[in-house]
Amino acid sequence: MTQPVKLYSHAGGPNPWKVAIIMEELGVPYESIMMDFGDLKKEPFESINPNGRVPAIEVPQSGLKLWESGAIIDYLLETHDKNNSLSYTSVPEKYDTKAWFELQKTGQGPYFGQRAWFTLYHQDKIDSCLDRYGNEIRRVIGVIDAHLKKTGTPYLVGDKLTYADLAFMPWHWLLLSPPHIMGADFPNEWKEKYPTAWAWNERVSERPSVKKVREDRSKAIAASKK
Repeated sequence: MTQPVKLYSHAGGPNPWKVAIIMEELGVPYESIMMDFGDLKKEPFESINPNGRVPAIEVPQSGLKLWESGAIIDYLLETHDKNNSLSYTSVPEKYDTKAWFELQKTGQGPYFGQRAWFTLYHQDKIDSCLDRYGNEIRRVIGVIDAHLKKTGTPYLVGDKLTYADLAFMPWHWLLLSPPHIMGADFPNEWKEKYPTAWAWNERVSERPSVKKVREDRSKAIAASKK
């Protein structure tokens, strides 16, 4: 019997959940291990991820320990997506997908994360920071909206859902449900100003994998508050 992959996660952090979505899509058995922030930057976890953050995985069959969500997703695709169900082999589609995934990792994640930090955790309210990262959130969504309007395609690359589409979803949850890092009215702004990107988000959100993982995250958040 195949032992499940150990996915080190945190209830609130979006990046582990995008790894979970990919594993759900690919049918990879896994177990999510919820970590306390205080345990991340010390042993034994630092032997798994020297950067002391989640996500990280351990693969029992091979002994592989891997960290950073992008590297983990690359591994999952190479190892478990032999039929390229979430990716392309054709050019330029293969590299277009990689480009959108890079935008998710280097654009969406950092900007959304900084907005979350200055909204939820920073001891002082700094309007200039909130404005900067709020405007970057709008810019990233606007880039997607303009691209989908231009191409007329349902997904970021062609007519096929890929890992790039899926990777954007968990950070969007911070906008669409508590803690509403852009305010509770932002979903209406998104619908009105970026309707094509909104329709794309709704389309991808209906995937069984995305719905299941979002529910798993909600349960993990509820459990962490007990």
